[in-house]
Amino acid sequence: MSVRLKTKLSLGLVFLFIVIVLFGVLGLFYINQLSNEGRQVLQNNQESLLYCNRMLQSLEDIRTQKDALDIFKDNLKRQQANITEVGEKEATDELTKNFNEMLVDPNDSSNYVDIRRSIYRIQDVNEQAILRKNTVARQTAESAANVLTILFTILTLVSFTFIFNLPGIISGPISSLSEGILAIAGKNYKKRIYLKQGDEFGDLANAFNIMAGKLDEYESSNLAQIKFEKSRIETIINQMRDGIIGLDEKRNILFLNAVSEKLLGLKEAEIIGQYAPDIALKNDLMRTLLLDDPEKKDLKIFADDKESYFSKDVLDVTNNTEIIGQVIVLRNITPFHELNEAKTNFIATVSHELKTPISSIKMSAQLLTDLRVGALSEEQQELIRSITDDADRLLKITGELLNMSQVETGNIQLKLQPADPAKIVDQAIQAVAFQAQQKGIRIQSSVAEDLPLIQADVEKTSWVLINFLTNAIKFSPDQSGVEISAYRSKDKVEFLVADHGRGIDEKYLPRIFERYFKVPGTHDRNGTGLGLSISKEFIEAQGGRIWVSSQLGAGSRFGFTLTAA
Repeated sequence: MSVRLKTKLSLGLVFLFIVIVLFGVLGLFYINQLSNEGRQVLQNNQESLLYCNRMLQSLEDIRTQKDALDIFKDNLKRQQANITEVGEKEATDELTKNFNEMLVDPNDSSNYVDIRRSIYRIQDVNEQAILRKNTVARQTAESAANVLTILFTILTLVSFTFIFNLPGIISGPISSLSEGILAIAGKNYKKRIYLKQGDEFGDLANAFNIMAGKLDEYESSNLAQIKFEKSRIETIINQMRDGIIGLDEKRNILFLNAVSEKLLGLKEAEIIGQYAPDIALKNDLMRTLLLDDPEKKDLKIFADDKESYFSKDVLDVTNNTEIIGQVIVLRNITPFHELNEAKTNFIATVSHELKTPISSIKMSAQLLTDLRVGALSEEQQELIRSITDDADRLLKITGELLNMSQVETGNIQLKLQPADPAKIVDQAIQAVAFQAQQKGIRIQSSVAEDLPLIQADVEKTSWVLINFLTNAIKFSPDQSGVEISAYRSKDKVEFLVADHGRGIDEKYLPRIFERYFKVPGTHDRNGTGLGLSISKEFIEAQGGRIWVSSQLGAGSRFGFTLTAA
C-alpha cells in the first residue's frame, strides 16, 4: 500500500509533536517528584531537628531563664504534631514521659540525661530519614537522567533518520522532474521519469511521461511531415527557371537551387553554411546580390550561352514580426527584355516611317490655306484646322515615341556643351506662347542675373522645360498664371515650373515619372504618359536631378538641376 506525500509529511510533523510533548511530560514528572521529596525533607524532618535543638537549648536554660520551660513545652507540642517517621512516635512519647517527670521538680536534674537521650533519639530518627530521602532523591534524579538520556538518544536517532530521509523523499523526485523538464526543453522527447512511488510525485511522474510520449509522437509525425514538405519544396525550387538563394538571420548560406549554382558558378554542397559576405569577396555576382539596390536595376548576366537579364527580389522570412532569414530571387526576364527590345525597334521604325507622311500632310494642309491656291469656305477652313491639329498631335506622339526608343535602348544621343540657362528658358517660353495665349494664361519668367553656363544638351533640356510648361498650361484654369524660374544653387543651376491648377494627390507622386502613367481623374486623352518619363531620362543622362512637389488645390511644382559648366 502506497503512502501519499501529504500523509508522510503529516506523520513526520506528528512525530515531532509527540517528541516535544513526551520530553515535556517526562521532564515535568521528574521535576515534580524531586520537588515533592525535597519539600517533605524541609517540612517534616528538618522541622523536627529544629524542635529538638530548641528543646536542648531550653533544657540548658531552665535554671537561668524563666521562659525556658515554656519554650520547651511549645517545641515538644510541635514535635508531637510533626511525627512522620517510624520510631519517631515512641521516642516522642518517651520524651513526653521524661518531661512530665521533670515537671514534678524542675530543679531536680536527675532525669535531664533521659530527656537528652529521648531528644537525641528523635534527632537520630529524622537524620536517618533525611539521609534515606536524600538517597531516594538522588536515585530518582539518576533514574530520570538515565530515562531521559535513553529517550533522547532514541528520539535523536529517529529524528536524524527523519531529517536525512525526508529531504531525499522530496528533493529526489523534484530533481528527477527538473532533469526531465530540461530534457524536454532541449527537445529530447524520449526522456522518461521512473519513480516507484504511489504519492503525488508518482502521479506527477506518470503525467510527465504521458506528456513526453505525446510530444514524442507529435514530433515523430511532424518530423516526417516536415521532411516530406522539405523534399517537395526542394524539388519545386530546383525545377524553377529563377535562381533561388536562401540565407539565415546571420546571412549564412542555407540553400541554392540549380539555376543559382549555374549563375554563381558554385556548388551548393561546397558553400552551404558559409557566411555569404565571405563568398562575395571572391564572387562578383554574390557581391552584387548582397548589395542594397534601391533602384532595383536589372542585372545582365551571361547565361545559356548568351547575355541574359535577371531582376533581383529580396524577400524577408519572418516569424512573429522577427526576421529569421532572407530569400534572394533572381527572376529570368530575358524573354521580356527580348520582347521589349523588339517592341522598341518596331516603335522606332514605325514612328520614323510615320513622321515623314505626317509632316507632308501638315505641309499640304498649310498650302491649302494659301489664298493663291484658292479661297476656302468656313467649313473647309475648319476642316483644315482640324487636319493641322491632328497632324501636330501625331507629330508630337511620334517624336515622344522616338525619344522613348532612344531611352529604352540606352542610345540617348547627347550634345553636351556650355549653354546659357536664360536662352533655354526663353526658347521654351516661345515654344508654348501660342498655347498659353489660347487659354489666356500669363507666363511669368524669373531668371537670376549672372547665372553660370551649364553643361547641357540644349535641345533636350529645352524639350524638358517645354514639356513642363505644356503640362502646366494644360492643367491650369483659364486666365491664370504659370511661373518659370532659374536660379543658382551652390555649383548647380535649378529650373522650376509652377502652376496654380488642381494639383496632384500625394499618393501618386512616387509614380509620376513612370512610363505611361497618368494621374487618375485628369481626363487627358491626348497625352501618352511618356513625357515626364522621357524628361527624367534626359535630365539624369546629363547628370542632373529631377523632382516634383504638389498639393491638391494648390498647384504643382516641377523642377530639375544641372551642373554648372
